[in-house]
Amino acid sequence: MIKRYVKYRKSYFFLFLSVVIFFPFIHFLYRFPMESIIYSCIIFTFFFLVWLFIDGYYYRSKIHRLDLLVDELTGNNQDMPLAENMIEEKYQIMIETLYQLLKDNALGMENAHSEQMEYYTMWVHQIKTPISAMRLALQSREIADTNIIDQELFKIEQYVEMALQYIKIGQLSSDLVIREYPLKDIVYASVKKYATLFIYKKLSIDIGDCCVKVLTDSKWLSFILEQLLSNAVKYTNLGGVRIYLKEDALVIEDTGIGIRAEDMERIFEKGYTGYNGRLDKKASGIGLYLVKKVADSLSLKVSVSSETGVGTIVVLTFPKRDMFLE
Repeated sequence: MIKRYVKYRKSYFFLFLSVVIFFPFIHFLYRFPMESIIYSCIIFTFFFLVWLFIDGYYYRSKIHRLDLLVDELTGNNQDMPLAENMIEEKYQIMIETLYQLLKDNALGMENAHSEQMEYYTMWVHQIKTPISAMRLALQSREIADTNIIDQELFKIEQYVEMALQYIKIGQLSSDLVIREYPLKDIVYASVKKYATLFIYKKLSIDIGDCCVKVLTDSKWLSFILEQLLSNAVKYTNLGGVRIYLKEDALVIEDTGIGIRAEDMERIFEKGYTGYNGRLDKKASGIGLYLVKKVADSLSLKVSVSSETGVGTIVVLTFPKRDMFLE
């Protein structure tokens, strides 16, 4: 402790030694009487020792307090010893700022963990439905039930893929490969993936001329299209789905049950299912939320218009090259 204190106050000790040596030495050179300067040095030494004792006591108390704080360090801000100068005040401000950042990060991680637990709990309940349907179909052992098994297996695959994309969504920027892709290939691949459900529900699919190249990421654009097709098939019982180009935008139009006007403003909110979702009871409210997140990362503009009982129209407007350069 004494060595640490001497090192801490070494400038004061150097000043003290300079005074008690320099001034007597000057008096000696000029042959001044030494009694007065020696007496002054004795008085100065006395006051220095008194100050040294008091300062050492406060130093020891402060070190002891800081050692206790280190031993009991938690994520909450601690009562720091009173700052003696501006430098210590600045250090305490830095410590308080770091504690606040730690608190904010901990709160963010807690919220993220809570959201993930909520999603995966819901995901587990969702995936139970197709598994139960497959088990019933297998128990009946009828050939006709193979179509049901195919559909339910497809749903499981979609749920698993959704979970994987949900994990990646937080670090989407590092997974993007932006370049020009043929839109037709992406559209046809996405539609082919949902062919089983179209056939089972006897829905038509009309794909217009999509022979253009768009600046995007093929994998994540496919994800957006698949989510939109999934919703279109889920909420369409008669008619079908049309996919076509309108100027520089891709349009996905269905003849489904539509979206109520009071739900339109919130369809991209996380976890919001709306009236249709409450009827379905298996809706997660995650699909369109992820669509919007991915679309924003791709600089895609997504607009939705709908009329209850008539259908829903989703328009994807692709960015120009200069938008990505910016």
